[in-house]
Amino acid sequence: MNPSTAFATVVVDELIRSGVREAVLTPGSRSTPLALALAAADRDGRLRLHVRIDERTAGFLAIGLIRGTGLPVPVVTTSGTAVANLYPAVLEASHSGLPLIVLSADRPPELRGTGANQTTDQLKVFGDAVRLFHEIGTPSKQVGQVAYWRSQIARAVSTAVGARTSDPGPVQLNCPLVEPLVPTDDGDWPEPLDGRSTGPWTSVHATAAQPSAVAPGPKTVVVAGDGASQAARLAAEAGNWPLFAEPSSRARTGPAVVSAYRLLLAASSLGEEIERVLVFGHPTLSRPVSKLLARPDVEVVVVSPTGLWPDAGRRAAAVVTGLEVIGSDTTDWLERWLQADQLARPAIDKVLSGSLNGPAVAALMGEVIGADGMLIVASSNPVRDLDLAPVVPIRTVANRGLAGIDGTLSTAVGAALANAGATYALVGDLAFLHDANGLVIGPAEPRPDLRIVVVNDNGGGIFSTLEQGGTDHATHFERVFGTPHNVDLSALAAATSTPYRLVDTTDALRDALAQTVAGIDIIEVRVDRSTHRDLQAELRAAVSQL
Repeated sequence: MNPSTAFATVVVDELIRSGVREAVLTPGSRSTPLALALAAADRDGRLRLHVRIDERTAGFLAIGLIRGTGLPVPVVTTSGTAVANLYPAVLEASHSGLPLIVLSADRPPELRGTGANQTTDQLKVFGDAVRLFHEIGTPSKQVGQVAYWRSQIARAVSTAVGARTSDPGPVQLNCPLVEPLVPTDDGDWPEPLDGRSTGPWTSVHATAAQPSAVAPGPKTVVVAGDGASQAARLAAEAGNWPLFAEPSSRARTGPAVVSAYRLLLAASSLGEEIERVLVFGHPTLSRPVSKLLARPDVEVVVVSPTGLWPDAGRRAAAVVTGLEVIGSDTTDWLERWLQADQLARPAIDKVLSGSLNGPAVAALMGEVIGADGMLIVASSNPVRDLDLAPVVPIRTVANRGLAGIDGTLSTAVGAALANAGATYALVGDLAFLHDANGLVIGPAEPRPDLRIVVVNDNGGGIFSTLEQGGTDHATHFERVFGTPHNVDLSALAAATSTPYRLVDTTDALRDALAQTVAGIDIIEVRVDRSTHRDLQAELRAAVSQL
């Protein structure tokens, strides 16, 4: 066995022993040994391999798989620009705390700086975005290599999942490989390639941390941002406090949820009474929440089990690992918020009724999918539209680490593959176009059951709701912010043989959503971008009049 083949065989085996069950591969020459080892593991049923021709798509497919399974996922690329194309996914994984493992194949170090084909400096190419970088020495046929390879994989995986640091995130292992890159009969390896008899080479255990006590007293609300988890819901219910939960918080359920919190904060006097905020996860959606967290008269307590914490307003009075609620609020504080929410809901529904618009589409999807379904939602308007819905699936996935639209379809495909059941995605037209390559899936690859709903307003609809969408900036708005594209989505769907349907009424959308999800299909809903700003103003006015 030659050194590159031995290396790849050991690396893939140790990844599996360390908990890897899914892997993503992009084609290339220098990564051949890893590709063959992954294909063999897939054939033997030890992991499931996914192959994509576009590295950015591959990176976000891995992100989706991680969000769906909670397990680390490696993505393998060849050398050169292939590695750099993973940068958007690495950044999202870094800011979202997701265990993405980059295995970047490389030419031997002696070829760097010589003009050799597909050779550049890949060392620390992702900078500080990764939790760990290590260049594995060029494989050689000598005793001690197996222990080195296996221990380094175990260390990389434990770092990616944050086993010791409680700070999960991406890692990069740069892998210089020498020819031959395919299996050859080079005689026996000088030591056994086997791993431990059970488990990974190194078993890494988590550190312990004690929760902090919090008692009733100040008028408190719980803000649950992206990835907050059920800890936010449990704290709100234990303290008898209002819960302001973003769609992808995984906490938007239970009797403390205030679904119209964003509008109520902006248009109700209740928000002015808040004295303390307990922050879970990564809040990113709401300007009213951002203003609340920046108020000097509000005590902000951030609950973060990781080494990093959100504090954009720089007002956090404390950062704690966990909370233990000792007693509940016995005043009518929560009841007042819930009553306001109950009054706001019919007012919101009245504004949204009568035509297809973004919030109405999101609300209908939440209703049809149900609280227990899985929904992947794009950044920009779709996730904010969903934030207004009365029913939000608890398994809502969104890339909110950097809140970009990169790789949304690929993330949805990955999450749907992990879900192994009917899955839905809600995206805007720009997010759809930005990752249309995510629909390019080879005939031998696993395909999920995924229904993609595209709210097409022919451009950057969210900008019309922001300052630059005002009449003062109308001269240049359409070209530099509205960015109309006039793309025929049906033709784009046909190019990848993806079933497509255009709907133009609420009943037609409901009927289309109710159909069995089998494979990947697309539903397009066309909306008028020019109405977005007025619609938001109507919603705020409706709630302020309560």
